[in-house]
Amino acid sequence: MNFKTRTHTCGELRESDIDSYVVLNGWVDTRRDLGGVIFIDLRDRYGKTQIVFEPSYNIESHEIGKSLRTEFVVSIEGKVRKRPEGTENLDLSTGAIDVMVDKLIILNEAETVPFMIEDDVEANEDLRLKYRYLDLRRPKMQANMLLRHKMYKATRNYLDQKDFVEIETPILMKSTPEGARDFLVPSRMHKGKFYALPQSPQTYKQLLMVSGYDRYFQIVKCFRDEDLRADRQLEFTQIDIEMSFIDQENIFELVEGLMKKLLNDIKGYELTSPIKRLTFDDAMENYGSDKPDLRFGLEMTTLNDVFANSEFRVFKDAVTTDGNIITSLLAKGCGDYTRNQLDVLTDYVKKLGAGGLIWMRVQEDSIEAPIAKFLTEEEKTALRNKLNAETGDLIFIISGSKNKSLGYMGALRLEMARRLELIKKDAEPALLWVTDFPLFEWDEDTKRFYAMHHPFTSPRVEDVEFLNSDPGKVKARAYDLVLNGNEIAGGSIRIHDSKLQSNMFKALGISDEEASEKFGFLMNAFKYGAPPHGGIAFGFDRMAMLFAGEDSIREVIAFPKTSSGFSLMDESPSLVDDTQLKELHIKVR
Repeated sequence: MNFKTRTHTCGELRESDIDSYVVLNGWVDTRRDLGGVIFIDLRDRYGKTQIVFEPSYNIESHEIGKSLRTEFVVSIEGKVRKRPEGTENLDLSTGAIDVMVDKLIILNEAETVPFMIEDDVEANEDLRLKYRYLDLRRPKMQANMLLRHKMYKATRNYLDQKDFVEIETPILMKSTPEGARDFLVPSRMHKGKFYALPQSPQTYKQLLMVSGYDRYFQIVKCFRDEDLRADRQLEFTQIDIEMSFIDQENIFELVEGLMKKLLNDIKGYELTSPIKRLTFDDAMENYGSDKPDLRFGLEMTTLNDVFANSEFRVFKDAVTTDGNIITSLLAKGCGDYTRNQLDVLTDYVKKLGAGGLIWMRVQEDSIEAPIAKFLTEEEKTALRNKLNAETGDLIFIISGSKNKSLGYMGALRLEMARRLELIKKDAEPALLWVTDFPLFEWDEDTKRFYAMHHPFTSPRVEDVEFLNSDPGKVKARAYDLVLNGNEIAGGSIRIHDSKLQSNMFKALGISDEEASEKFGFLMNAFKYGAPPHGGIAFGFDRMAMLFAGEDSIREVIAFPKTSSGFSLMDESPSLVDDTQLKELHIKVR
């Protein structure tokens, strides 16, 4: 089949091209037959151009044009003309011109598509994922893929200018499960043994620091066998960064520069630095989250001092029990909420695990609440003053175990922001550093500590003495970058001393034998002169989702899995034949 290479894309022609003879290749987007004159919009990823088949202009092309249908692939030759006055399309960049067809070649016909190739498509996500190659033709999806491309390019350019070198690390590695489950890959050549797909290149990038590559980065695929949600996939992309001979401030400076470039290049937004910082403790106490959304107010307030001498049993238990808290939220102007609305909100926090929700309506001379009779006038006055509460406001209170109660109230904060329409999608990006995380978190089920980030995170120097005696007291030299209530990057200063790393493993209940088996190669490397180092990793898909204004990372990944981890398009995961299993020394039970 002979056809000519295009002279222009379908989004390129302008009035300056009038009278030019052009070749366009693309897909038939729409077809209209207006009494013998046929109009089609020809589409490629650059845009659309209106093509005109007129019998008086070229009868042969007009006859072929009658057979065109949506999504046919065609090549046309013709002359660019100015559209007749009054027929211009201001919504199209090519809307001032059209092309009169001299020659048409149908390169491929198309069956009727299962859904229209348009942005506001009326098709459920499963259908779109089954025919993802069609879904990716939609302009919105193509814009999302191009956005990713621009983010890749901006990142590489910025880090290259900062003397970083991009080094690939292995996809087949040793299984060292800490946190999420590994994806295991059976070895044919080594019977009964397995590789793992990397959850991150953590150990490799630390080894690169030992190897003297003081500024490493990689845009890398990572894999975690975990339950999915709107902002999580089994395979995902990271911008992975590691640096030697640096401290936390060097990381912040580098990352803030990268965010300035990305926001400017992609969104046209000028980021002001330095970015706001909050400690983990302050973020939890004020917002009930370690990734707070700062696009609106609704800060939480701790009331332990207000009810320090309370005789109300719920509050008395909270202020006299170590590790408990009384936290509150002031909803301005919501004092007219009905009892039914308040019951719905109470049920909301109960479903999260809270024991209940105390509410109070602020009135001119009093506070109306089911528990009002248990409070003294001094407590009511102190409460109003502490919260700067005014007539017509609504107060919510939750008490109990500190981290859980703060989390419940943080979730209620977001729910109230949604109800009050405080979260604006077009608001300025709200960036935040969260610092000084606990090094460990306690798991009640297994009765042991786990690393909140990973076991290579360095404790604060002043807390090292508590590593084995009081692990819950130790803070980490760790930091997260938060954008609009979403964690988009996380990192830490790493442990570079083998003795301190051994103490870390002991605090985690990892024996010397287990540590040697899982991480011996890293521990040995540290004995040969490991520099101080640290880094950060960006969740690239999540960041692209936020930049694109989407609610799911599946909208910015070319070929994603469903929420159950299934690929509807190629039907994976799938069964394999017995021959393959036998070669891998595997038997399915």
